Amino acid sequence: MNAATMLPVLWFGVIGFGVLMYVLLDGFVLGLGILAPFAEDEHQLDQMMNTAAPIWDGNETWLVLGGAGLLAAFPKAYAVLLSSLYLPVLLMLVALIFRGVAFEFRFKATRGKRFWGAAFSLGSIVVAFAQGLILGALVEGLPLENGRYLGGAFGWFSPFAMLTGVALVFGYALLGSAWLILKTEGPLQKVARTLTRPLVLVVVAFMGLVSAWLPFLDSRIMARWFESGNFWWLSPVPLLALVNAFVLWRAAMREGRDAAPFVLTLTFFALGFAGLVLGIWPNIIPPHLTIWDAASSPSSQMFLGVGIVILLPAILGYTYWSYRVFSGKVAADAGYH
Repeated sequence: MNAATMLPVLWFGVIGFGVLMYVLLDGFVLGLGILAPFAEDEHQLDQMMNTAAPIWDGNETWLVLGGAGLLAAFPKAYAVLLSSLYLPVLLMLVALIFRGVAFEFRFKATRGKRFWGAAFSLGSIVVAFAQGLILGALVEGLPLENGRYLGGAFGWFSPFAMLTGVALVFGYALLGSAWLILKTEGPLQKVARTLTRPLVLVVVAFMGLVSAWLPFLDSRIMARWFESGNFWWLSPVPLLALVNAFVLWRAAMREGRDAAPFVLTLTFFALGFAGLVLGIWPNIIPPHLTIWDAASSPSSQMFLGVGIVILLPAILGYTYWSYRVFSGKVAADAGYH
């Protein structure tokens, strides 16, 4: 294989890895915001937010890596995404800023803590919903002709996109509850354990609804699973996801195994992401724009590859270091502010 064939595959893997890391790491912080209304009082919400306070800022790096990599390696796909999904992307970015301001301001506020707590929760819900809208629009497929978007400003809007938006809100809530089991003890951990089991059932139900809807979409994702005997070698992914969900449901209430629910939730999301990538491959934007059609020149991708070889280990290194430094339980009276 030549460079024009292999480099887009490698860059697709890098961008996919960056997106997955963002979903896994910032997903539980968004989940904390989604679950904020379940805090019994302001002190408990303080503890919830303190579990993520030292590390949440760095999670956005993965989102930047995915977006910048998409622009550099697949400029046609980047142009289509921004022109077709401008409104949900803008909504997501505004809500991310709103959430970040609320996160910091709440720690410093003396009289407006309740307001900033509500703002943190609302911003997290909107971010999760907007990301679900973007995901749903991509899975459903965008109207393209010669790599150009044909729809209007609301061409992405559909019942399926609304469904995936709500589904991702519950998915991030599951990540947040599993994170709280890992990082807390006492009453807050009990609340998190109580929430995790029903959230597993809701997320699995949403995955079933989305899967049942796929055959009726134009993106041909479901068709790819069944054509040319693909189902027999792709089937382990959904089967493993179901087994993972069952084990997670049981682990949620087992005392003394606090890491298991979070690890199993991360695995559950990773399996779902793998199923999505396998379904759309080799398209970067279903149903017709492939990674090779959207790729920049091999010389550009090779030049950028030098940077990613340096940058990616650095990001992985400081991510690992920061999570290791702030590992362990967060007590109710502890704080990093």
